[in-house]
Amino acid sequence: MRAEAFEELFERQFDSVYGYLARRVGPELGRDLASETFTRAFAARRGYDPTRGEVRPWLFGIANNLLRRHYRDEERRLQAFARLNGRDESVAQEEPRLADALAALPREERDVLLLFAWADLAYAEIATVLELPVGTVRSRLHRARAHVRAALEHEEALDG
Repeated sequence: MRAEAFEELFERQFDSVYGYLARRVGPELGRDLASETFTRAFAARRGYDPTRGEVRPWLFGIANNLLRRHYRDEERRLQAFARLNGRDESVAQEEPRLADALAALPREERDVLLLFAWADLAYAEIATVLELPVGTVRSRLHRARAHVRAALEHEEALDG
């Protein structure tokens, strides 16, 4: 991919990638991760194979890998902090119900659900991003929706 073509790609896709990342980690870190996504994509642009299909899933794949790295690093920092302080302060007490439901999902289901809901990717695009068969994407999305629905209904029943 030529540098000029990449500039056009950046202009077309940055807001979408940033929006997805900002919803996952907040606007500041989202901006940093979106910038890193395009920095890595630019560095790897010669290796991109256009026969693989649309470039959008490729970009979201890079973004999702950066998110995974961020969460792994964050988890390690929190565990180290907990060991130092003798208690784990990583979970806020007053998180909204939806955030709690999303946090309770297995990472695989959460990734599929958020790529669908926040990045507005189609099943085939999510499959490309996560390197999964489309059927697996469909089943994970179904399970994620069911788990979130059940968690929200359970909370609602507790609230009375």
